[in-house]
Amino acid sequence: MRIRILRSAGQDLIEGYRFYERQASGVGAYFLDALYSDLDSLAINAGVHAVHFDGYHRLLSKRFPFAVYYRIEHDEVRVYAVLDCRRQPAWIRSKLPKGFEE
Repeated sequence: MRIRILRSAGQDLIEGYRFYERQASGVGAYFLDALYSDLDSLAINAGVHAVHFDGYHRLLSKRFPFAVYYRIEHDEVRVYAVLDCRRQPAWIRSKLPKGFEE
């Protein structure tokens, strides 16, 4: 299945990279490698993850406290956000687009 990382999710990945790179040199690159590996797994496993926040599937990253929020639309996995799980649920919900109808 094709995976499309939307602009909002791409920006989330950049912000995560910057955060971890400030912690120690090279950790940001490791963060991106780990998250892209998780995203690649959606080609096979899309749709098996629990649904949260108004119809978004949530894939938890294997190596970092981040979650990938996606939907399957028209034979395509659309990644809407890659967010830090340590944030408040209300903040996470505010970062996800509204108005999805199944």
